[in-house]
Amino acid sequence: MKLQTLFKKNNKKYININKNKDVPDGILRKCKKCNSVVFAKDVAENNYICPKCGGYFRVHAKRRIEMIADKDSFIPWFQGIEEENPLNYPNYEKRLKSIKEKTGLDEAVTTGEITITGIRVAVGVCDGRFLMASMGKVVGEKITRMVERATQEKLPVIIFACSGGARMQEGIVSLMQMAKTSAALKKHHQSGNLYISVLTDPTTGGVTASFAMLGDIILAEPKALIGFAGPRVIEQTIGEKLPKGFQRSEFLEKHGFIDGIVKRENMRDTLSKILIIHNNTNKEIPSKYCKIVGIKENNQFLNEDIKPWDRVKISRKKTRPVGTDYIERLFPDFIEMHGDRNYGDDGAIIGGIATFHNVSVTVIAQAKGNDTKSNIKRNFGMPSPEGYRKALRLMKQAEKFNRPIICFVDTPGAFCGIEAEERGQGSAIANNLFEMSDIKVPIVSIVIGEGGSGGALAMAVADEVWMLENSIYSILSPEGYASILWKDGKLAAKAANMMKMTSYDLLNMKIIQRVFKEPENYSRENMDEVILQLNQELAMFINEKSRLSGKEIAENRYNRFRKM
Repeated sequence: MKLQTLFKKNNKKYININKNKDVPDGILRKCKKCNSVVFAKDVAENNYICPKCGGYFRVHAKRRIEMIADKDSFIPWFQGIEEENPLNYPNYEKRLKSIKEKTGLDEAVTTGEITITGIRVAVGVCDGRFLMASMGKVVGEKITRMVERATQEKLPVIIFACSGGARMQEGIVSLMQMAKTSAALKKHHQSGNLYISVLTDPTTGGVTASFAMLGDIILAEPKALIGFAGPRVIEQTIGEKLPKGFQRSEFLEKHGFIDGIVKRENMRDTLSKILIIHNNTNKEIPSKYCKIVGIKENNQFLNEDIKPWDRVKISRKKTRPVGTDYIERLFPDFIEMHGDRNYGDDGAIIGGIATFHNVSVTVIAQAKGNDTKSNIKRNFGMPSPEGYRKALRLMKQAEKFNRPIICFVDTPGAFCGIEAEERGQGSAIANNLFEMSDIKVPIVSIVIGEGGSGGALAMAVADEVWMLENSIYSILSPEGYASILWKDGKLAAKAANMMKMTSYDLLNMKIIQRVFKEPENYSRENMDEVILQLNQELAMFINEKSRLSGKEIAENRYNRFRKM
């Protein structure tokens, strides 16, 4: 029999199985996204992604582990925990026995340890074949025991979530697993260990409202359904059809609840990069990277002849390097993290983790765009409350993992729109000042363009503040200063002369500690000398501060601002 006789075309122009012909089991699979029938072999070789539409097939726990783990590294933990029937639900034991025999699973989650590029990790993987990976007592117990053991052995935890939620057949006992798993993760967190949560399709109900959303880093597969209440429940409740894309991964990233969306084919590499950065115990940079060629304290290298208002205009030039340019040059392995875990993600602030000469660091940048499209995306470098909350979230994460923090400041000021006020702009900035004052890891902030008002200070409560020669740092813009004091914004040049907002002024006032000379007509094309200076000064800064205790770092930072 020829293969083509197994298929027929319908009027929707995709292929269906011809039910009048015998098709050997296991050869074909049907994609539920596009309804195409494809070869099972092609699906497997494509990371269980439909070769026709790119839709994701659900992946069994064993396959998932094989896709991310070093070969033959999986060691199972906590198998064979005895099941219970707390509600005496009819035929529950019989149903569980049948599912176990059919799937070869002992429950809806597989737990154990693996290595990823040689790094030992505790892992839990939910499997939708077992009662839609619902969370009953045994699921909660397996996850809790796994997390407890990981805490004891100081291991990172990775959990791949996939679930229909709490297990109805176990009632209130199932509900208690939400609290139990969360409490175990709290102890793991307090012990300074890393937890990566990976959300897959679907992740809903009590799993979403507990361990799935508690990761230090939360990743998701593309277009995965993620939410507390299921779409049908919401539609029945509100009596409306939900918009396209609601509760999908992309929706959650936009609204600040996950760090990033990772394609399945990139998942192992992404996890490996995160683990390598996290697992890095280096605290000191080799001395060869610390050779001093930079700017002297007496300003010998600075051009003092440029007028303040001209420096303002230079700091605002469209061709001037922006935050992303510095990140790309200084931190080539940078992994961006998104969202404030509360409302949204703010393109005006970029943050993530990286290594700097093999020392793990957290990098946060206020970022303007380098063209009209990217400037709109980044709101012209004016952060909203969620941007400051994202920055603070990443700073607290850096403190937990003892990573130095490097901030790039470049903003005309915090966004002053109605919605920003509604979402607590003042509160967000105040919380950054409050928390940064006591963060027990080194912080350096570098003003690379405009440093406008409290919007800049919210990322500059640092051990040291550095400036590029033609950057500015002030209470507000010269235009705003002139408008308030003299009722005439046209007197901005006069205001700039009075405000002492240049790097030269601020170094003399001891508001800042370093100034970096810029080449003439500074742009992305001639950054090399500036990058070299920053490389060396950052290396020396990290080495110097790494010799201090967390308490000493925080106390020194307090005293620096106390003197002002």
